[in-house]
Amino acid sequence: MFKIIRKKVFNPQVKLMEIEAPDIAAKALPGQFIILRVCENGERIPLTIADYDREKGTVTIIFQEVGKTTKLLGTLEEGDTILDFVGPLGRASELDEVKSACIIGGGLGCAIAYPQAKYLHARGAKVDMIAGFRNTDLIFLEDEMRANSDSLTVMTDDGSNGNKGLVTDALKALLDAGNKYDVVIAIGPLVMMKFVCLTTKPYGVKTVVSMNPIMIDGTGMCGGCRLTVGGETKFACVDGPEFDGHLVDFDEAIRRSAMYRPEERKAVEEHECRMMGGNANA
Repeated sequence: MFKIIRKKVFNPQVKLMEIEAPDIAAKALPGQFIILRVCENGERIPLTIADYDREKGTVTIIFQEVGKTTKLLGTLEEGDTILDFVGPLGRASELDEVKSACIIGGGLGCAIAYPQAKYLHARGAKVDMIAGFRNTDLIFLEDEMRANSDSLTVMTDDGSNGNKGLVTDALKALLDAGNKYDVVIAIGPLVMMKFVCLTTKPYGVKTVVSMNPIMIDGTGMCGGCRLTVGGETKFACVDGPEFDGHLVDFDEAIRRSAMYRPEERKAVEEHECRMMGGNANA
């Protein structure tokens, strides 16, 4: 059992939890993930490690309540426990040789982009960050991202923070201004990452994306997280989750990500119905 040490609510859908997991905290690196199971009959879901504290022995996760399991996880409070919390899994980000980077987070992807920026900034690398949200009410980690970058640009779809546009608009402006990067790291919705890669390709800038497809065991056995990268089949859990974005078949990944949406909606509806005291079969 893994104890929840701290819980923070960013908005009604996005929450942070700091979990007591000393063995994972001792080995965790940016880019890696954990797989958790809330309870005995729960499903296994992957969540990227948002932060870790080796001295305290804790691992931080940030999640959005979109499915049955994340909604159930969101009901837990400080002092409660999670049944299974396994990791660190996946390959760590290759950041040690990076001297200059543009790191882009879209929505919840900012929770994954933040530790990348934190790691590079602490090593003295130049870090420009771009964060994208639908509106100002959904912005989170702004202070943390600003403190761990040389510049931070926050874009909103509706302009409610005074900066309307897409992350690709801000990225193109930086590139057109002559900024040179060893790597652009993009983490967020598949469509966002696809268009970041399309933006950087004409400039010849190495672009890395973090893929989070359907995943079950996290050890490469189930094949659920398969992707096509450079014409070859890769598994996000053991070959990734980070890949050369210019080689990823995003159209295939987008199609596969929608495969189980009807089942996911049904599971959420039944879960919410039981929570409200209704009859899911009525």
